[in-house]
Amino acid sequence: MNDSADTPTEAEESAHNSSGLWFQDTGTLGERTRRVLLELLKGPYVSGAQSPQLWSALVADESIVRSRLHDLFLDLVIDKIDEFAFTRKVVTEEIDVPAAVRSERLTFLDTAMLLVLRQLLLAAPGEQRVIVDREEVYERLAIYRTGDESTFQRNLNGAWSRMSNRLRVLHKAGEERFEISPMVKFLIDEDQVHELIDVYERIASGEAKGSIAEAGLSSDDTDDTDDRDSDDTEEDEA
Repeated sequence: MNDSADTPTEAEESAHNSSGLWFQDTGTLGERTRRVLLELLKGPYVSGAQSPQLWSALVADESIVRSRLHDLFLDLVIDKIDEFAFTRKVVTEEIDVPAAVRSERLTFLDTAMLLVLRQLLLAAPGEQRVIVDREEVYERLAIYRTGDESTFQRNLNGAWSRMSNRLRVLHKAGEERFEISPMVKFLIDEDQVHELIDVYERIASGEAKGSIAEAGLSSDDTDDTDDRDSDDTEEDEA
């Protein structure tokens, strides 16, 4: 008698996985938890306001999601007050951590716009929503204009588009009105903010001719959105 005939194969065992979502699924997470893990990996972040069901799954299974991300050398950053979460590379001196996510390369104007949005957000403490006008932001960036006005306007529009569509830190809130996402606080760390503000102030005042190169920034902005128009300011994007 052949006992192997009565022994379930690996495929048969996986097919009977109680957590399986399809035939031969070997995963152990529920569907919503898998979806929130996928969204975190896709990036740039998961928002409780925009995706309440995914947010609920994340809060319920935070420890297992964090563990799965650690398997990929990623940390989970979660803000339960403003309800958003994102991933970033694990920082440790114990091992050489490989890069696990794409880096978003930003142009000179992208970085300047991020700083302006961050300043506007922090200038309204306690406000549930911080709404800005596009022209208000553009006016604050006018001090960095070089070349003709039409080229500068295209560069501004390109940076604005990246803030809205790629980094998702601006959300439409009416005709030419936009809400700043709290996520903008985390796109540039505190130490880097002080360094960049110092450099940008010197550039704006014309005190340091070589400040752009000194900061590792590119002054060659264009209205193109691919990563070749970039400075060396990089943000981790899941």
